[in-house]
Amino acid sequence: MLKSILPFGFAALFMAAAVTTPAIAAPAEATQAAVKAGYKQINGINYYYEIHGQGEPLLLLHGGLGSIDMFDPILPLLTQSRQVIAVDLQGHGRTALGDRAINPADIGRDMAELTKALGYKQVDVLGYSFGGMTAVNMAAHAPQSVRRLVVVSAPFSREGFFAEMLPQQAQVSAAMAPFMKDTPMYTTYAAVAPRPEDFPKLLDAMGAMMREPYDYTPAVRALNMPVMLIYGDSDMVRPEHVVDFYKMLGGGLMDAGWQREHMAKNRLAIVPDLTHYEMFLAPQVFTTAMPFLNGESGAKSWAGAVTK
Repeated sequence: MLKSILPFGFAALFMAAAVTTPAIAAPAEATQAAVKAGYKQINGINYYYEIHGQGEPLLLLHGGLGSIDMFDPILPLLTQSRQVIAVDLQGHGRTALGDRAINPADIGRDMAELTKALGYKQVDVLGYSFGGMTAVNMAAHAPQSVRRLVVVSAPFSREGFFAEMLPQQAQVSAAMAPFMKDTPMYTTYAAVAPRPEDFPKLLDAMGAMMREPYDYTPAVRALNMPVMLIYGDSDMVRPEHVVDFYKMLGGGLMDAGWQREHMAKNRLAIVPDLTHYEMFLAPQVFTTAMPFLNGESGAKSWAGAVTK
């Protein structure tokens, strides 16, 4: 029952230790040590960040009640060709909650300022779930700072979830904290948080955010960089909502044409045999995203695969 009322990737932390299917097996390589790690004070929040690998910069944003660490199994796949900037979002992981309400729009603005403070003029961004909502707001607020955007398993409005999820989301609060003390979600938080005793406050803050209606349609319509949407075929986000999201980005409005002359610049991927709670561990999600982030066309990628 507890797992069923933990949306926005919350239940993913329960899944992380249990999932062993070949479809989402982690890369064999061990996660490499960070090239650089530290804190940056941005708009009253002291954000913890890590930088891994070399190459074009990729900002990686985790799901709700997660942290940088939830990407540990998949990080070696990304650092093969990218410099990954991973951030513990407000109140999560090593970043203290502070006094400000949790709001993806505010955190998105923070991410634009954080990457600039770290010396990056422009980055690619990949955000999962709560991190995807943050990424959309970052890209809308500071489009000059985002080259390409990948949104994984995130809605653009509260109505994007299946109806039965909404009352379950409304239950998230500090009252749940005593029942979570033996869960991986709490133990991973307590292991790194600057104030582990703030866990009930974090639940209250996330619950308050989820109970508040939101609609990022203006932010989506403002996106002018290439965008890719990636969802599981058994995701928490309704398929109709996914299609609406893609249409707002100019996709799915007409046939692409024999010569791709009507091809939209944005992309949509539905990955088979995956739920919302498995997406952050699935290599196929990231191997789907990387050609897009590298600016490769689908036709080029297919041609290369056929000739090998």
